[in-house]
Amino acid sequence: MSLPQPDDLTSLVLRTEFDDDGAWGAVRAALDAADEYCHATYVSEPRFAGVEVQALMDEEVAADDEDQIMHVFLADAATMKDPHHALLAVDLSEEPGRTFRLPAQWFPDVSANLSIANMDFAEFADATDASGTFHGF
Repeated sequence: MSLPQPDDLTSLVLRTEFDDDGAWGAVRAALDAADEYCHATYVSEPRFAGVEVQALMDEEVAADDEDQIMHVFLADAATMKDPHHALLAVDLSEEPGRTFRLPAQWFPDVSANLSIANMDFAEFADATDASGTFHGF
């Protein structure tokens, strides 16, 4: 179950919940509306249905160095139900398995900074509230 490679200067947004196509459309629309530029490579493949963070980490460890990705954003069941469409950000490199929630409005900033390595995953994860959600600096 190797992870697809994101397009240049975008982050992989992986759909893991497939019960509601309308909710997936709303998540994509919210992410696209958050900025004038595209920051996401969307993947909606049923083989990722219900995938766990550990399985993603295992897959990345097994991948060749040039095929590994640093982070991924999951559109899981919680994302689909959340009115702010908060994705689950997952670190696959520095602290594999570390996560935080990210409302759609903050996705462009986080994606851009992670994609160009301007900031580390931990900087965003360390700035979350008590619920583990990033709401900006």
